Amino acid sequence: MKQFIYLMCVLSIVSCAEKKEKKEETTLEKTQRIHEEVITIDTHNDINVKNFTDSVNYSQRLDTQINLPKMEEGGLDVTWLIVYTGQDTLTDEGYAKAKENAMSKFEAIHKLCEEIAPDQIELALNSADVKRIVKSGKKVAMIGVENAYPIGLDMDQFKVYHDLGARYISLAHNGHSQFSDSNTGEADDEWLHNGLSVLGKEAVAEMNRLGIMIDVSHPSKEAIKQMISLSKAPIIASHSSARALCGHSRNLDDEQLLMMKENGGVVQTVAFSSYLNTEKHEARATFMKSIYQQVADSLDIAWYERSQFSSLSDVEKAAFMDNYPKVLKIGKEIAETKSDAPEAVNISDFVDHIDYMVKLIGIDHVGISSDFDGGGGIEGWNDASETFNVTLELVNRGYTQEEIEKLWGGNLLRVLDDVQRIAKELGES
Repeated sequence: MKQFIYLMCVLSIVSCAEKKEKKEETTLEKTQRIHEEVITIDTHNDINVKNFTDSVNYSQRLDTQINLPKMEEGGLDVTWLIVYTGQDTLTDEGYAKAKENAMSKFEAIHKLCEEIAPDQIELALNSADVKRIVKSGKKVAMIGVENAYPIGLDMDQFKVYHDLGARYISLAHNGHSQFSDSNTGEADDEWLHNGLSVLGKEAVAEMNRLGIMIDVSHPSKEAIKQMISLSKAPIIASHSSARALCGHSRNLDDEQLLMMKENGGVVQTVAFSSYLNTEKHEARATFMKSIYQQVADSLDIAWYERSQFSSLSDVEKAAFMDNYPKVLKIGKEIAETKSDAPEAVNISDFVDHIDYMVKLIGIDHVGISSDFDGGGGIEGWNDASETFNVTLELVNRGYTQEEIEKLWGGNLLRVLDDVQRIAKELGES
């Protein structure tokens, strides 16, 4: 009997010890475990084709905010690489030039995955691909198209883009396209289509048919409402935040957010300082303006304000984009030494937007994006190497592992699955 009692006491002590051990997991340990176990997806990273050559490419730790070494350091599993083309004239000449630009970016992404670093990164076309590639230990590339302008008037190009791997497309960027009005029309209340053009409405149906997610991060509010109304599948905002917290026209107001919920879509909160906290951003931007200019002057390179970019020549734009990461990196390092530097927009501001949208539309409809190398990046998440910090902030705010998994990509993959399933159903009907 004594032996039995002794055994029970030992088992009880062991059990208590195990429970105590579990309870003693630190916040950092918990975050590390969660960060390793969930699939982390960033839905918007811009690229420069000059960084996809045999000698200079994403297998190297470049000054770019996104590349393979930084993804590895930060535990970022999936990057959506963006085929972006700025808005130009609605002419055959403009379309032809834009098409050339878009194709060069598709080619660059494929070269990275198929020639430069096929042992490190692979292109995914669906959620099953994502899970398989992550399990294999490689990073994942997916392709989004920011601005359908390069498609021109040839609707067959949507299938071409799909076959090249595009899994989301936005119908406008900064400026009205042949498909859709842009949010930029809000500044002077000038519109080209009062939402979508006839071609834009056809584009919605075509993307539904092909299984391409419709991205509403840049179109006008009226265009977004029309897309939601017309689409037979859920849609996404690939990089947008909450307008209630920051009044930028790029953000979604409560009405739009509730429409996204009703549609079954997902809003990918973006780590872009001017879309998160206007007051802090403007104070910091004013302070940094002179520093960036000083850095550019010291390097003997031209530097421009974001508002000037659209007026630059192609050569000037290319030179600016080449130098942009370097100037930003040096400028931020200098700012860290300045005691009078205004506080930068940070991860806390970013997660404030996540909190707001989760409360308004639910955990199933919110996600995460950075807009790295396209103007994104905040204090604490300045590049992919700092991705872990986002998970840490979510854990500190009380989000569970299941909720963090949804935010970091589960919701986005669910929408992709729905879009592709509906496309199959439409093809069979």
